[in-house]
Amino acid sequence: MTTLMQERPEDGPAIETLIDTAFGAERFAKTVYKFREDVPPIDELSFVAYDRQTLVGTLRFWPILIGGTTEAILLGPLAVDPTRRAEGIGAALMWHGLAEAQRRGHRIVILVGDYDYYVKFGFKREPCSRLDLPGWVDRKRFLARALVPGAVDNLSGMVEKWVPVERRSRDVA
Repeated sequence: MTTLMQERPEDGPAIETLIDTAFGAERFAKTVYKFREDVPPIDELSFVAYDRQTLVGTLRFWPILIGGTTEAILLGPLAVDPTRRAEGIGAALMWHGLAEAQRRGHRIVILVGDYDYYVKFGFKREPCSRLDLPGWVDRKRFLARALVPGAVDNLSGMVEKWVPVERRSRDVA
């Protein structure tokens, strides 16, 4: 039986091993990983799936900004033990994570991933057509989802690394 729960500090080593297995070390060179450097994942939106004492899945969300002011969250990585794929573990983590993000008041989720997988969770390409990233990404894999109606309508700008509100620059007129 698989159990979902919030990530705990002691889960860290098993999570890193699982992510290494799923994505390899080259993942650190990808554009989306630049948003994670020196920015911790959102604790209350970091989840794990266990089967008895074995970690079989993980999902994290990270804070990001769009256009310097619009707060959003970056989904990923979602990783499932390769021997346990197609059992619904990833889907369970996704639905749980999206529901919790919505419950906590988040409005926009961005990710880079397999369209055919993420479309069933409500992700679309169109909202990202007016977004830019500070590096290369396959635009077919650049997806967004609103957690509240209309949140991604007319979304535009550069996706940027999270900066706390008190450190964001403000234009003074």
